[in-house]
Amino acid sequence: MTTPIPPPKILLMENDPVAANEIRAALAAAGGGSFDVEWVRQLSDGLERLSKKGIAAVLLALSLPDSQGLETLDKVFIAAPDIPILILGGDVNEALRKQAVVRGAHDYLLQGHLDSYSLSRALRNAIERKAVEDALYVEQERAVVTLNSIGDAVLCTDISGKITYLNLVAETMTGWRREEAIGKPLAEVFRIIEGPTRKTARDPMEMAVKQNRTVGLTVDCVLIRRDGFESAIEDSAAPIHDRAGRVVGAVIVFHDVTAARAMACEMAHSAQHDLLTNLPNRLLLNDRISQSIALARRQHKPIAVIFLDLDRFKYINDSLGHATGDKLLQSVSKRLLATVRRSDTVSRQGGDEFVILLSEIAYPEDAATSAAKILVSLSAPHCVGEQDLHVDGSIGISVYPEDGEDAETLINHADTAMYHAKEKGRNNFQFFKPEMNFEGCRASIPGRQPAPRS
Repeated sequence: MTTPIPPPKILLMENDPVAANEIRAALAAAGGGSFDVEWVRQLSDGLERLSKKGIAAVLLALSLPDSQGLETLDKVFIAAPDIPILILGGDVNEALRKQAVVRGAHDYLLQGHLDSYSLSRALRNAIERKAVEDALYVEQERAVVTLNSIGDAVLCTDISGKITYLNLVAETMTGWRREEAIGKPLAEVFRIIEGPTRKTARDPMEMAVKQNRTVGLTVDCVLIRRDGFESAIEDSAAPIHDRAGRVVGAVIVFHDVTAARAMACEMAHSAQHDLLTNLPNRLLLNDRISQSIALARRQHKPIAVIFLDLDRFKYINDSLGHATGDKLLQSVSKRLLATVRRSDTVSRQGGDEFVILLSEIAYPEDAATSAAKILVSLSAPHCVGEQDLHVDGSIGISVYPEDGEDAETLINHADTAMYHAKEKGRNNFQFFKPEMNFEGCRASIPGRQPAPRS
């Protein structure tokens, strides 16, 4: 058995007993116990009753013994801002009743429209409209709370590209408060550029509306905050449709990926560079040699690969410790970088082996000049801690295209030439020659001892 719903309580604030009785009679005639009317004659009594809650609507006469005019409405509205207030006609002129509606009253009733049908209908409409407004407000508040709780920034525009909404994250990332941004063009609030080119990025709202589908933001997109601070962003824009399916605007959802991009760059750098010296590793070197070969092939120019192995580095490493050996390798790396051009690549292959790509040479003899400079640079004392350490190197050189047409072959042939430089007394350089391969084979015959590399 269902519990019957009690009729809504109506607070009638009217000083005239005749008018009050007419209103109560009209509401009673509506039948079915539609309303429960409580009548007070003074504002003070009405305010006291409102403080006890439970009132669904107020029928208010603006002329009461203890209050007159719009001041009466203001006091009732302050006491019950969430309750619909209907102004009774009485002897109040229509201009004043209209002002009352502007000040917060839901409606006003004319003196000749207080019959049971009109009065009950006006009250029901006011109560139902208030219920709908409350439900809509709750729904909007829930949506706002939800949008402000998510980690992504949310920005909405109308069909003309004017801002209609920003959530808290969007406010923070753009530097615009919602109240300031609403009504402004999207491009003024959501300033985005292409990271690599610094050119203005395509308008995502325009693309989403034009294509009527979800679109991604420009790759490597950068958002410029109101104060000029820049952050890398990612995500998408989508059209907003009305009930008829027409596009009425767009929503852009984005988030800061500055940290993620920095981490990705750091990981990519780590994957291609030596941890100790921060020089390119074998993977990156092979790629750069391949690129240089492709360019040299088009320009019909040579390139050279230098393979350097430090002489007697193992003795320093074993006698003074690996920490000292590591610092010496870092010192050698700096010397090598200072010796070659910016267009060249210095790579550490591991241990005490380095490979240098000379990507722009006019003649093979240019590689010999670079090798001589490297040996001279290495021979100067290396200050490691409080010690001056001395180290030399043996160098092998291979030249494209005579000694090979791919990265692996050029490196292997330079390595072979370096081995021969060690055999010739160390601290010198040798160009690769085809016959060195045969000599290497003879060196591997049992009984023949090759020269040690370090």
